[in-house]
Amino acid sequence: MPFHEILAKVAKGPKASKDLTWDECKQAMKALVEGEASPAQVGAFLIAMRFKMESVTELAGLTAAARQYVPPLAVSRGVAVVDVPTYAGKQDTFHAIVAASIVATAAGATVLMHGYDGIPARPGAAGVLKALGIRVDAEPKQVAEEVNRSGFAYLDIGLYHPPVYRFLEMRQTLGVRNVFHPIARLLNPARAKVQVVGLSHPPHFEKTAEALRILGCPHALVVRGVEGDPELSASMATRVLELRDERITPIGVAPKDFGLALAPSREMAGFPPDQREKEADLLRRILEGRVQGGQKDWVLMNAAMLLYAAGKGVSLAACFPAARAAIEGGAAARKLEDLIKQSVAA
Repeated sequence: MPFHEILAKVAKGPKASKDLTWDECKQAMKALVEGEASPAQVGAFLIAMRFKMESVTELAGLTAAARQYVPPLAVSRGVAVVDVPTYAGKQDTFHAIVAASIVATAAGATVLMHGYDGIPARPGAAGVLKALGIRVDAEPKQVAEEVNRSGFAYLDIGLYHPPVYRFLEMRQTLGVRNVFHPIARLLNPARAKVQVVGLSHPPHFEKTAEALRILGCPHALVVRGVEGDPELSASMATRVLELRDERITPIGVAPKDFGLALAPSREMAGFPPDQREKEADLLRRILEGRVQGGQKDWVLMNAAMLLYAAGKGVSLAACFPAARAAIEGGAAARKLEDLIKQSVAA
């Protein structure tokens, strides 16, 4: 089907528009990525999909088509990677998922973070990782080597999948998110068997879990996360959908499940965009066991979630002691130092 016919199908307005089939999603992605669509058609398509809202089939079909344009990372088969996309950026809270990922890695998980740091006034995880001394600009081959060697790495989506990055950047021109923002979260560069996906856009909550099921993901946690990142909240219950073996189960996760009291929201407070060093210092002190209270507890909750995703315990709560031991026993601080040394040597 020519792209102008695909465009016409989705651009007839909320009541007249029709969802694309799987094959039409493949054709649409080809036209977008390979330049068959004109700039005007690209903008019209992205806006039309924004207003129509992506169906589950469209979300899965477009993601599957986008995956075909770049090979997966060459991660060793014996490495059980947890895929952690971070695309939302932060405005009000610190990047707990960054520290949590390092804690989880220190406790035996393998974590691949991938993200995008291009949303104005909403700094992404890359900035604070860089401030910690961890490399964020490695080429995909090097990222795979880092995952195999140390169990943790960050992948810049612009270096891994330039076409997706190009469409993410169009947010600056269009002024709104587009279909490539949820696609980026689902790309799964290492084709990990476990994905932990955070989002805040309510219409995408159930759709994301369903799309992951269609894409054949064996195990996933879809989290109505803090500011759209894959983070459990320390100040309220968090809605989570767990996909396991094609079955989707809704669960609520609250601090009390870990034996913790609700923390005031100020314990999760972040830093202005020009204070990445201050945020990095906070994360460093948490990892070194020099911070007690709500900030540390928030990191530990999310580290436990990642350990659970990695299969290190039968429940999120069962993984909490291992996360705490990683900090209190010094393993998290040592892991941070190892990652810094690895980055310096690269």
